[in-house]
Amino acid sequence: MAFISSVISLVAGFAAVGSTIPLFNLYRAQDGFTNADISMAVVSYSAATLITLLVLGRVSGHLGRRPTSIAGMILLLLACLLLLEVHDVGVLIFCRVLMGFGAGLASSSLSAYIIDTAPGHPAWLASVASSQTIMLGLAVGTVVSGALVQFGPWPRQLIFIVVIALLLVSVALIAISPETVNRRPGAWRSLRPRVHVPARVGGQLPSAAAILLATWAAGAFYQAFVPALVEDQLHTSSALIVGVVFAAYMGSSVLGAPLNSRFSAATAQRIGMVSFFVGMIGVVAAIATGTLMLFIAATLVAGASQGVAISATTRNLLHGSNLADRAPTFSVIYLLSYSGATIPALVAGHLSDSFSIPQIALGYSAFAFVATVLALVVARNPNFGHEREHLPS
Repeated sequence: MAFISSVISLVAGFAAVGSTIPLFNLYRAQDGFTNADISMAVVSYSAATLITLLVLGRVSGHLGRRPTSIAGMILLLLACLLLLEVHDVGVLIFCRVLMGFGAGLASSSLSAYIIDTAPGHPAWLASVASSQTIMLGLAVGTVVSGALVQFGPWPRQLIFIVVIALLLVSVALIAISPETVNRRPGAWRSLRPRVHVPARVGGQLPSAAAILLATWAAGAFYQAFVPALVEDQLHTSSALIVGVVFAAYMGSSVLGAPLNSRFSAATAQRIGMVSFFVGMIGVVAAIATGTLMLFIAATLVAGASQGVAISATTRNLLHGSNLADRAPTFSVIYLLSYSGATIPALVAGHLSDSFSIPQIALGYSAFAFVATVLALVVARNPNFGHEREHLPS
């Protein structure tokens, strides 16, 4: 029950985060928002998530997974209530900041809750569910939002009404699920920013950083620039197409993730990143030629490949973990991830007035190339125990 509840809740939370993306073109057309405004909203969300992970990333190990998760879901719910009426970029940015606080709190606690309660078999389930549920939530949120914006009544409000209902159900599910962590002192001390993973997996951090920074940077590119790109470069204004394109990147990540279990972790990281870079080259080629189908196909390749690489990275970092390790480890995973989403998007947002979106896409592909080379060089398997040892249930 707790495993299913935590997975559903994490999907719902990030469906809320993804639900705004197909609305960006509507805000551009009706309220005069610019590409730089949209990029700043994406950066604000990521920065707020980073701050939350730094300060509150370990608190669920002291207060419990359930209350911490519920607090994160309530913050996401409040953001969705405010998003029911947005006509000013300041309001959008504030809502995305609030979402960042909620997502940061929910992601670290719910991901650890998933690992705590995951069945022992199949062996890949714990790492895939904890690393890819966020991707699934973002994909579901964008596709449903795109469909409701294009075909439903109240295009600016209906998706948030649906998401609010899902978040309320999720809060109820977590409230009736069993706790996996005993309350212990030290919650206030845990608020001091600290980046920590167990010493035994410290050697995995260089490859983890390369992979998470590059793949999440690409995800932020899709959030910030794909709505405008689909309309301006690929010649369609369909909100549903915007949702489908973003979901193609995030959703295919979920489909590709279980493939990592067929290889050693380091091999899966290398294969995933090489394929990811090939996909990014295809994205740049599709933008240059204005070919929507090639863009979607390349997006699917990049998305599935990042799923392989990220899940293998998560498997490495969680190898041999215990209850006390998991929340801090996930905080580091998400700190790296959201750093990748924040810093390149901040730079790209400032450059968006001087450079075209195709040029910005080329910059992201160059970043992917550097990360791929680093992953090829530094990826390594756990150097203790059996590499295919199961995660604790």
